[in-house]
Amino acid sequence: MKYKRILVTSALPYANGPLHLGHIAGAYLPADIYVRFQRLKGRNVIYICGSDEHGVPITVTAEKEGISPQDVVERYHSINKESFQKLRISFDHYSRTSIPLHHKTAQEFFNILYKKGDLVVKYDKQFYSESSNQFLPDRYVEGKCPYCNYESAGGISATVVENGSRQVN
Repeated sequence: MKYKRILVTSALPYANGPLHLGHIAGAYLPADIYVRFQRLKGRNVIYICGSDEHGVPITVTAEKEGISPQDVVERYHSINKESFQKLRISFDHYSRTSIPLHHKTAQEFFNILYKKGDLVVKYDKQFYSESSNQFLPDRYVEGKCPYCNYESAGGISATVVENGSRQVN
């Protein structure tokens, strides 16, 4: 078999906290070993990764610490990048999802899928907080679990059924 080029990526760690052993052992070390093996075989391989700087885990950390999401992202991107360097994980490129190139590339993928008809447009109801003036991600919503009846379940979502009543999912 003739190898041309090999692209290896790993799960992007959220920039909301430091890496832990589970992250390293489960995602980055196995990929690093594979990449090093390919390089030893003389194959053209590139290993890329980066900090995921979007998402609810970052806003949750920011709220707990009383700082802005951007402050959280800046701190943990630097900490995690330095941790990878100290562990000698052999990324060819470690970046971040907030850079313009990432946004452009993600939009290109989205538009290709949309134009091909591979995406479905769907409208859904969401919980909204008037006090914070924002729609609430699932992990901000608490209520009774419809399966075990636990009264303070977190991460539940609600769907508005046809008759207008709310049903917790």
